[in-house]
Amino acid sequence: MIDDLPGGLTARHLTEEDHLRVLAVVDAWWGGLKGQAGALERALLLPRLYFQHFTTTSFLIERDEEQLAAFLVGFLSQTEPDAAYVHFVGVDPQLHGQGIGRALYRAFFALARSHGRRYVHCVTSPQNTASRSFHTRLGFTVSPVKPNYDGPGLDRVAFTIDLAAHPVRPT
Repeated sequence: MIDDLPGGLTARHLTEEDHLRVLAVVDAWWGGLKGQAGALERALLLPRLYFQHFTTTSFLIERDEEQLAAFLVGFLSQTEPDAAYVHFVGVDPQLHGQGIGRALYRAFFALARSHGRRYVHCVTSPQNTASRSFHTRLGFTVSPVKPNYDGPGLDRVAFTIDLAAHPVRPT
């Protein structure tokens, strides 16, 4: 499924049983970004339905002891037949810089391509500078800040990558 992970890590698709495990680590992994409001926002962005209905397009990475190491929640657009969407990604901060996030995206890009998708979209909050840098390094184009994108006061930055312009897996 994902063959280029550091030793001791394994990948699989998400299951409904992973929902609470992911919610349990998200706030700590984001370092409390935006305080209590940010914690609530992140929890609301990961309802159980993603772990029920997008399991075949989403991934989870675990350590040897079945500890959560990373995840990606993504789906194929129902509206845009040439697009896929990465909804939420997280990597344990202790594992940053080891290529795990990149491996998740490569797996999702391959899945999107296998379903005839050309574009992958995603968003992040303007305050998440690490996410903005990561997506830029992967080759995504970045939009200006989109005020109130996800509701009042919930500004976002949007990213798009054209998979046809990146025929080789991003490294």
